[in-house]
Amino acid sequence: MEKEPITVQGLKKLHEELEDLKNNQRPKVVAAIAEARGHGDLKENAEYHAAKEQQGHIEGRIQEINDVIARANVIDVTKIDNTGKIIFGSTVTVKDLEKKIKTTFKIVGKDEANINKNLIYFKSPMGKALIGKQNNDLINFMSPSGEKNFEVINVEYI
Repeated sequence: MEKEPITVQGLKKLHEELEDLKNNQRPKVVAAIAEARGHGDLKENAEYHAAKEQQGHIEGRIQEINDVIARANVIDVTKIDNTGKIIFGSTVTVKDLEKKIKTTFKIVGKDEANINKNLIYFKSPMGKALIGKQNNDLINFMSPSGEKNFEVINVEYI
């Protein structure tokens, strides 16, 4: 069983999602199944089948979250001396050399990654290019939309 790095915030969000699934969503779907059963013939009961499918998704996600938590290697960068190097969990400000736009990203694990929130998976092309770099370093990598070039402006452990 391979350990998977995760930030403190990411672990907290997983625990919150797990609690919501177990204490809110699971009981709701059980009630929906019970209500649908009361409607009679289950073979042609769309509400029943939809509720059972939703129950399967909820139970699968609960198992998935439990697995991630069991394999979690929690990394708290606030307790690490900032050497200026980009590491897992660090917050990085970069400048796109083509568009001249500064953007701040946080390097995170698979379950936390969300490009819309500037959370970059450390094994993504950009994450791999950033790890180990420091201020003023230039990086380039191939993204799905083509070659990208950035300059590292700032590295924080927050």
